[in-house]
Amino acid sequence: MAPVLISALEADYILKGIDDNLRADGRGRLDYREVILETGLITQAHGSARCRLGEGTDVLVGVKVDIGTVDIDGTEEEVATVKAKRGRVVCNVECSPIASQQFAGRGADDINNELTQMMSRVLNGPQGGLNLEKLCIIPGKACWIVYIDALVLDYAGNIVDTMFMTTRAALFNTQVPKAIIHDLGDGEVEFDLSEDVEEWERIEGWEHVPISVTLNKIGSRHIVDATPLEELTTEAKLHVMVNRNGKICGIQKSGSGSIEHSLLNEMVQEEYDINEKRMRNKPVEKLGFFAAT
Repeated sequence: MAPVLISALEADYILKGIDDNLRADGRGRLDYREVILETGLITQAHGSARCRLGEGTDVLVGVKVDIGTVDIDGTEEEVATVKAKRGRVVCNVECSPIASQQFAGRGADDINNELTQMMSRVLNGPQGGLNLEKLCIIPGKACWIVYIDALVLDYAGNIVDTMFMTTRAALFNTQVPKAIIHDLGDGEVEFDLSEDVEEWERIEGWEHVPISVTLNKIGSRHIVDATPLEELTTEAKLHVMVNRNGKICGIQKSGSGSIEHSLLNEMVQEEYDINEKRMRNKPVEKLGFFAAT
């Protein structure tokens, strides 16, 4: 990964601005940039969305659904029994080298892997919102596999929040063909897929997929929606995943700095308040999402 540096004067300017609750672009510590969200952009995908954060970070997500075998290999009997009745989600995140010099070179693989694993853990877990049992077609044999591919086209900070917003919108836009089960007797079954697009359905539970609110610790303060220069002065990040009901679905800390216990509680509470404020805004019904503040 190409090194990215910031001068001491720049860092001091950012730190003092955050202390005064006035960032370089005029926002307060807990203000997001404008969010532009579009769906249905990729005709060959079952669902897609694109999210632009301000005039910078730009993420495109495509969703494809395909039939595969139920994955129960190498698991304990009790776990295998659960997996036999579920579909699964396969995630892949790629940061384009043209988006930023940070994504150039072999070191970019570490960023791609970290983001891919984060999304996979959230969406395949019980807190992910998706009803994976509804993705099972024939228990123990066939299921729907949801492939989610995210591409970072441009970078101006705050990739994680943008990635989860785009993924949720893409899942809202996704339509899955209806599977028609035929009982052949003697315990044998087979299925056909309906070609009538009017019978296709959204993935159940998409509306409960969590979004992320990333809090960046800079000095003794914390901010949301950091710019690249602000991220360079960040000591630690706290990614908090929260669903539409305000339930915290996961927390992940990154960065080499530490977060004091009292500050951690304050940051989580701030995240909860930010989500509550979003939920009170008028919903964007077309996208199944909420307007940015």
